[in-house]
Amino acid sequence: MNKSFYRLDWISIFIYLALVSFGLINIYSTNYNENSNLFNFDIPVGKQFLFFLVSLVVAIVILITKAKVFERFASIFYLLSILSLIGLFIFGKNISGATSWYTIGGIGLQPSEFAKITTALAVSKILSEIQVNLKKIKSLLQIGFVIVFPMFLIIIQPDPGTALVFIGLIFVLFREGLNIIFLLIIIGLILFFILALVAPLPFIFTSIITLLISMYFFSKKLNKKASLLPYLIVIFFSCGYVYSVDYIFNTVFEQRHRDRINIILEKEVDSQGIGYNINQSKIAIGSGGWEGKGFLQGTQTKGDFVPQQHTDYIFSTIGEEWGFYGSSLVVIAFCTLIIRILYRAENLKNKFARIYGHSLAAILFLHFFINLGMSLGLVPTIGIPLPFISYGGSSLLAFSCLLFIFLNLDANRLNE
Repeated sequence: MNKSFYRLDWISIFIYLALVSFGLINIYSTNYNENSNLFNFDIPVGKQFLFFLVSLVVAIVILITKAKVFERFASIFYLLSILSLIGLFIFGKNISGATSWYTIGGIGLQPSEFAKITTALAVSKILSEIQVNLKKIKSLLQIGFVIVFPMFLIIIQPDPGTALVFIGLIFVLFREGLNIIFLLIIIGLILFFILALVAPLPFIFTSIITLLISMYFFSKKLNKKASLLPYLIVIFFSCGYVYSVDYIFNTVFEQRHRDRINIILEKEVDSQGIGYNINQSKIAIGSGGWEGKGFLQGTQTKGDFVPQQHTDYIFSTIGEEWGFYGSSLVVIAFCTLIIRILYRAENLKNKFARIYGHSLAAILFLHFFINLGMSLGLVPTIGIPLPFISYGGSSLLAFSCLLFIFLNLDANRLNE
């Protein structure tokens, strides 16, 4: 038998199968009625089971494919993905206000889910090329375009939640040598944005000026030739950015996004309107206690109090019916899978495979973090599924492909 078969990370495969199976159990619970069974393909659990079977077939095909194929044809895969996103505006179907789907034989496919795979492959391909240097503007613009272009096509569908996940690929760049100052800028922009929404502008301006002038005098003690100009430039742009936040928030964001952010920041209390989903999700999770109410025994779940519970809010079912213990096992499973991917990626000699592994881990983590944050009311609701568990055929198939491509690269261990 092929040597790569024995090198497969069977622990990751077991975690994958466990998460998908647990997802099917909870999807079954959220939509339970007398017609519920895995082979009824007209209901969510049946459709999810069908896509699980398809995912297993696709996973086997991926595993028997030569590993070099993914590196060699990464650019072609990316181009096809971009074309599929553009094609949505001609042939796509509008569902819930977003033109994000192709409908083929009654089955919906969401190309933005598969764009995560091809963009991760393209990023890995570019970064693994010898001439790419993240300290050069040309390389930064090239890799930035590859990440941002599919994000733009997804945002204008509009589906900003899915587009947000691509930001995870930016963090992979820091592992590959991008200056840490860019990470500090990103964190600063996020913090300033939040601060501008909750604090008075004079207070923020005063704080920025005081902090940077203090930093200047401190650097002056270490180096008498330190110039004041860079600090004044940072003050100017920081204050300008903070001043523009209100305009960005009220012009760029849609009303539903503004409402959800205001609720998270506790600027508004609306448990019956836009905040209904979050409020009911928190009630469901809290009512589960330590051990949970038991399978099919969740009152919030059976009463259909949590909208979209089998998709975006599947974790509320887990919290209610399986309690703190069951929820903790799910968190541990995801953390174990992500850490294992990172560990195995770091031990790969092939740069393309290593970067792809980090890309996979970043995408998984962002989905996991945001989805749990949504369910617990810590982040705004932006329509991010919980990988392998939430209902969604395109999501399950795409995440299966993402994982098994890495398992193939890991098992074959190119350049050894």
